[in-house]
Amino acid sequence: MTQVLVDSGDPIGHSDGPMVSVQSLSWSIGGAVILDDITLDVLRGEVLAIIGPNGAGKSTLVGMISGSNSPSRGRVLMSGADVTRLPSRKRANRGLGRTFQTSSLFAGLSAIENVRFGVQASARGALSPFRPASTPATNRRAHELLERVRLTHRASVAAGGLSHGDKRKLEMALAMARDPDVLLLDEPMAGVSMEDVPDLVELIRELNTDGVTVCMVEHHMHVVLGLAHRVAVLHHGRLLTVGTPAEVTSDAVVKQAYLGESL
Repeated sequence: MTQVLVDSGDPIGHSDGPMVSVQSLSWSIGGAVILDDITLDVLRGEVLAIIGPNGAGKSTLVGMISGSNSPSRGRVLMSGADVTRLPSRKRANRGLGRTFQTSSLFAGLSAIENVRFGVQASARGALSPFRPASTPATNRRAHELLERVRLTHRASVAAGGLSHGDKRKLEMALAMARDPDVLLLDEPMAGVSMEDVPDLVELIRELNTDGVTVCMVEHHMHVVLGLAHRVAVLHHGRLLTVGTPAEVTSDAVVKQAYLGESL
């Protein structure tokens, strides 16, 4: 496998408390326990990676944090405020952005049209058919977001015609339309060619350096170990451990449950 060399940088401080906190979070469906008593903080300013084998509950946990799923038990807090019963849109208004495993783009619209639509949808107040589809401010913001993810040169290309790597960048531009404080990334490298991975890694690092807290689900261990400040390991819906990349990779239980098959 091609190795991607990345550097997670110097340790960061977290003096203001967690941006997101899940407390005793559980979710069951049809008698099957998907998540079991998860307690985990996403610290201010960090990149937290959530890893684990298929079926561990990683995407379900991200869905609980974003509000697309409601827990059977437990709480979700954002900056200390309980948002457990708030829908996704209200959590987004509080500073939470998200991308998904599968593309949520409008394939027939150009890159700039997709971002313009995202900017319009992120505006405060109810959506209305009478809201102008394009204003100078909307256009300016859309171009700023495309520039931020380095897609200005692809502005007029239909989203369906972009490479997987460029689609991921475009999805990040849409997620950044509300200027989120926390960005949830669900397998951002999925389907991306190895040639495009370093650029995506650098983009995530830049967003984090600019002040965005990042919580990401990712299977590519060489990306996780170089990009994340901390790593949370899920297995069969339970949290095995949380620690620095060095701590996690040296944990005997983690090696037996997951890393032995991944590294």
